[in-house]
Amino acid sequence: MIAEDTWPRILKKNYERYGKKKIAMRYKQFGIWKPYSWEDYYLNVKYLALGLQSLGFEEGDKLAIVGDNAPEWYYAELAAQSNHGISVGIYSDLTPPEIKYIVSDSDCTFALVEDQEQVDKFLQIKDEVPLLKSVIYWDPKGLIHYDDPVLIYYQQVLELGRKFEETHPGLFEKNVETGKAHDICALVYTSGTTGAAPKGVMLSYTAVKSSAQNIMHPDPFFASDNVVSYLPPAWVTEQWYGVGCHLMSACILNFPEEPETQQQDIREVGPDMIFYGSRLWEAQAALVQAKIVEGSAFKRLMYRLLMPVGYKIADLEFAKKKANLFWKSLYAIANLLLFRPLRDRLGLKNARICHTGGALLSPDAFKFYHALNVPLKNNYGATEGGSIASSRTGDVRLDTAGIPNIGTEIRITDEDEITVRQDALFSGYYKRPEKTAEVFKDGWFYTGDAGFINDDGHLVIMDRVQDLIELATGDKLAPQFIESRLKFSPYIKDGWILAGKDKAYPSAIIVVDYDNVGRWAERSKVAYTTFTDLSQKPEVYELVRRDIERINRTLPPGSRVRKYVNLHKEFDPDEAELTRTRKLRRGFMEERYSELIDAIYSDKSEVPVIAQVKYRDGRIGTIKTTIKIMKVRQEGIP
Repeated sequence: MIAEDTWPRILKKNYERYGKKKIAMRYKQFGIWKPYSWEDYYLNVKYLALGLQSLGFEEGDKLAIVGDNAPEWYYAELAAQSNHGISVGIYSDLTPPEIKYIVSDSDCTFALVEDQEQVDKFLQIKDEVPLLKSVIYWDPKGLIHYDDPVLIYYQQVLELGRKFEETHPGLFEKNVETGKAHDICALVYTSGTTGAAPKGVMLSYTAVKSSAQNIMHPDPFFASDNVVSYLPPAWVTEQWYGVGCHLMSACILNFPEEPETQQQDIREVGPDMIFYGSRLWEAQAALVQAKIVEGSAFKRLMYRLLMPVGYKIADLEFAKKKANLFWKSLYAIANLLLFRPLRDRLGLKNARICHTGGALLSPDAFKFYHALNVPLKNNYGATEGGSIASSRTGDVRLDTAGIPNIGTEIRITDEDEITVRQDALFSGYYKRPEKTAEVFKDGWFYTGDAGFINDDGHLVIMDRVQDLIELATGDKLAPQFIESRLKFSPYIKDGWILAGKDKAYPSAIIVVDYDNVGRWAERSKVAYTTFTDLSQKPEVYELVRRDIERINRTLPPGSRVRKYVNLHKEFDPDEAELTRTRKLRRGFMEERYSELIDAIYSDKSEVPVIAQVKYRDGRIGTIKTTIKIMKVRQEGIP
């Protein structure tokens, strides 16, 4: 009996068990949900794999995959793996130079891309990546007159696969049977938060499967479950959830039609399980609050009256206490009138499993969802380290990442760095043994995160080791913790806490939420023209100051923000300010905004800014403005 220890073998098992009888995927196109059976999944993978072989794809070759979430993305990954090859996921919003770097660094010989936009990027770089043989596209719109010989349509490759099978019968099945659990199945590139070039993380089937099992152990997935494929498949978390958990549970994977329709499409599906990065959970909570503020007087009244009931029940839950009959009755009324409608609007009405990961989720946001009776849990992991710790039902804490997963060993170094040892660890960085040696020592992966295990066995994450800051006063703080609380405000989209040994106090660079603040400005009769103009309005500075003061009251005196600015623009991954998973590239930004930072820590009340803005089409623009530097009123601090 062949072990089900590779994705192609598990796919084959699901195909043999379910065939046409059960839906594997659904994809919304032109407003209609189109179902794909396990037979559809299997046959697409089979003939794409054989088609790739007919084009020259060999064992060990790499297939770059670029596009939004769609069935073809997943077919491509398993097709490459069925040929004993390796998938290389690439974020769809990367620029041509960024794609060139990954395709070159990973030695990709083939690429499968979504549409004209991605094809144009590859045509721009094709002469600089000589190993690349073919670029396959699955959406032909706008490409009818493209005649470059490197291009080939997805359906044509499937047809080549069918013809190839006639002369190579049983080849696909043999390749599936001979795959091994320790084979490298995917290269997942790091986000490059430190500003260094992204590194290709080599993941075996064992590593990815172990992480998926870690996720499903406390929260089982069932074949009847609906799951939405929302996370970019180039991110390791979607490899765990959308590939691993989906294949092992045989649940239904749903693909929204467009990024712009995702929220409505998710609401239509009503998924049983949902995973968002912390930034999305925070943004969603902030949007709810903004909608309430701009709603009718009745809605605002209902929110003010009923939300405290939810918070009371959440507090009892976190304290592991039971509500009495009085609070249960109040909550039932609040649930009927407010919480259930809100969950429905957020697409969470059926959600049995809700996970958050990536950066720290603010306690305010976490508590907000539990007040709505959303079963939100933390899940802590790393691309190289796998899924490491998670919250358990009945033991969810606001300030912890949960307990270590089964089979996962966690050790804290003398420098407070979290190290981990388990089956889900990576196999090293591609072509970078010296970098691998820096983080992988004696079987332990050094995560770069600072934390500790509390008395209850829960893992507490403080921040990145390199980002834990000691001020000139000797006070220590974790910038990410303060930033996560700032983002719970409906008017703050991003916050960047400035601190260091040469600084006596923390300051903040704020990016306002243009949509929410814009609506507030319209209601308040504050005229504005652009994002830059809106951000510098005195009324908007006052709006932000009130939220900073609210957050300051929850912080130790040495960690409280003393000055802040509203930035004239949003942080932008295309300008290398954020990673593609929207984490701050602090080192790069400290250099880029050095003059602004110096001005904040001087006696200046404003600073002129001339900034270059790089647009996605390659054009460079210039923004000239004056940024105000504002002080925050302190309680008991001179």
